[in-house]
Amino acid sequence: MDSTPTENNIPLRGADFKTLAAALDYAAEGDTGYNFYDGRGRLKSVLPYAGLRAEVQEIAGRLSALKLERGSRVALIANTGPDFMQAFFACQYVGLVPVPLPATMFLGGRQAFEEQLRRLVRDCRAAVALAPTDYLPFLHQAVDGCELAFVGEIAGLPEPRGKAPLNPSGVDEVAYLQYTSGSTRYPRGVIITQKAVMHNLAAIVRHGVKIRKGDRCCSWLPYYHDMGLVGMVLAPMASQLSVDYLDTRDFAMRPRLWLELLSRNRGTISFSPPFGYELCAHRLRDQPCDSYDLASWRVAGVGAEIIRPEALSRFAEIMEKSGFDRHAFLPCYGMAECSLAVSFAELDQSYAVDAVDAENFSRGRIARSVSDLEAAGRVREFVVCGRPLPGFELEIRDEAGRPLPERHCGTLFVRGDSVMSGYLGKEQETRDVLSADGWLNTGDLAYMLDGSLVITGREKDLIIINGRNIWPQDIEFIAEQQSEVRPGDSSAFSIAATDGWEKAVLVVQCRELDQTARADLALRLHARVREELGIECLVELVPRNTLPRTTSGKLSRSGARNGFLKRHPLEKLAVSETLYSFPDIDEQAV
Repeated sequence: MDSTPTENNIPLRGADFKTLAAALDYAAEGDTGYNFYDGRGRLKSVLPYAGLRAEVQEIAGRLSALKLERGSRVALIANTGPDFMQAFFACQYVGLVPVPLPATMFLGGRQAFEEQLRRLVRDCRAAVALAPTDYLPFLHQAVDGCELAFVGEIAGLPEPRGKAPLNPSGVDEVAYLQYTSGSTRYPRGVIITQKAVMHNLAAIVRHGVKIRKGDRCCSWLPYYHDMGLVGMVLAPMASQLSVDYLDTRDFAMRPRLWLELLSRNRGTISFSPPFGYELCAHRLRDQPCDSYDLASWRVAGVGAEIIRPEALSRFAEIMEKSGFDRHAFLPCYGMAECSLAVSFAELDQSYAVDAVDAENFSRGRIARSVSDLEAAGRVREFVVCGRPLPGFELEIRDEAGRPLPERHCGTLFVRGDSVMSGYLGKEQETRDVLSADGWLNTGDLAYMLDGSLVITGREKDLIIINGRNIWPQDIEFIAEQQSEVRPGDSSAFSIAATDGWEKAVLVVQCRELDQTARADLALRLHARVREELGIECLVELVPRNTLPRTTSGKLSRSGARNGFLKRHPLEKLAVSETLYSFPDIDEQAV
């Protein structure tokens, strides 16, 4: 079985379409499409855009046979495979709204996964729920008691009586519903119109990655996450590029498969959160990498969470012998509420790092630049996420809502044609973040630097100790510099202690079995945090797989906080305590 070709036989159009259906209509005239690989890197199925369009129109007729109201929601288990694409785009041709749902089980196993699906299906008030065969038992259990017009797999949809004319979604109609990455317990479905997503896609492919003839994409990102869906499913289709897909779980188990696919198929564009690059660097640090050929990888996008320059530098150093060019790194910033992308750094410029006086930044939220000669004190480094895409306005505001000057850190507000219409069924939550004149409160802390955006953290995650602003990423970075701690195995947050003071907490997943070694790690972490940040920090060592994650796979600090407080209620925490180390880890769980 051959994959779809890199070169296309039609002129590239940079997503200059009014709707997703119109974009697929044009892509189907060419010979590119989607390719799916298994956990051993073998091509298992090919879905050219021409074939996808033909299948989609047939499925659209089946959906029409259900006689649903226009705009009805269709819940889709977003597994990595052709069936998701078929169902998603079929909705586009009959005015229905697809709702991608998580396809990965994290902590809690089957029951927690089914409860999560049940919350999301009910929240979006789905009329139909579709899943591939492997996921049907979970879906049926999740929707038990819900009144839906149809539950099952695509093949089970009713045959239409005759051939009804297709009526694709219009420019001002809803294209899809995107649940935010943290929306597991309290779902928030972001309403994205055709106009919003097409505006964002055009900006991404023309001004962000600047597509060119011969480009080919590669991705392991989940389809239910905005970067995976918009960046690696919709954007390639809207620009007529082929994509090679690896299942997210297969990547997590064997991250080298991502690099092998890029090398084998001469991939040029691929995106990942920082932890994807960190995972590759960690797994491959002691292995020869000269067997890969990554010279063609011209856009190594990085976003979706705070970007640490150390992670990028480590990956670039390890992969240098494979031909990887650190200038390929393309930092960006975005969020589901903005369809996807808000800003991109400049292509072919590597990544810019802004070094600031950490103490000044912590106390006054002013990012005072420091040079190597001045850096006698502690320095904090931030990766610059570039200038806003065309059509976006950005403002950094203080707590009173007043715009701040350059290098002053505050809350980021954005306005533009790609911003959501609101949260489905949550009018008050929509009003809380989206003003009548279109300004969206992102909830992210940031500052501007020569017209470029610098993201410093999430407002809700900020730790305030004795009037100082402590970024949790700083504490987590200290932990991950220890040889016993892997990237993504730590979570820092604060708790309001019974003595009235806010206390920092660091929870670390520990794989060390020796009791003395665990105690040494906990003491070392406590000392390093106090030495580098000047604060006391509770340190807890926990078994592997203890830290909870969001639907997109990122660690959830709010979930980690809740878990810590369940294990250690505030009333039982001694006021004077500064260290909690738990060496009695169950070896079976390590």
